Amino acid sequence: MEKLAELVWSLPPPSHLDSEIVTRAHVYVAFYSHQYLQFFCLLQSRLFSTPHHGELQAMWLQAHYNDAERMRGRPLTAVDRYRLRKKFPFPPTIWDGDNTSYCFKDRSRSYLVEFYQNNKYPTPAEKKEISSRSGLSVTQVSNWFKNRRQRDRMTQKQNQAAASVPDESSPHVYRARHPTTLGYAHGSTNFQTS
Repeated sequence: MEKLAELVWSLPPPSHLDSEIVTRAHVYVAFYSHQYLQFFCLLQSRLFSTPHHGELQAMWLQAHYNDAERMRGRPLTAVDRYRLRKKFPFPPTIWDGDNTSYCFKDRSRSYLVEFYQNNKYPTPAEKKEISSRSGLSVTQVSNWFKNRRQRDRMTQKQNQAAASVPDESSPHVYRARHPTTLGYAHGSTNFQTS
């Protein structure tokens, strides 16, 4: 990295006319030398080819995480990282416009949902097929199905609980009453019903 940095620093600053390779070299040097402001500016200065989007997106997020950890003086929690992702979305120069949901592309997620509607418990062979078609790992596919089934169970339990709550006008519902309405006086142990 030091030799690349020396080479890059010997070149004039990148412009929008420079080749993508030169600009990416500047991006790598800025990232690894923790010059995040320059890094962010470079990433937003030109369009990058799609094969490099994944790596540049990971660097974009990591730079924001590193910068936030430095400013806060503590490691980030999962919630902190989530908030940073929302606060600093990918610039259009390194993003193909396909929305992600919990780090899955919409295409991958829609394929998972479509398969789930037909079969909630895919076999290992089916998981491999889903993995190859969706671009996700087999572990991601397995976890997605497991989490989705759990969410569905929780939703079903909540719906059942909501349906079984009796109406307050029903005579069999116990209504708690304030102690003073039951005849309790302050300090008194006498119990009188009203």
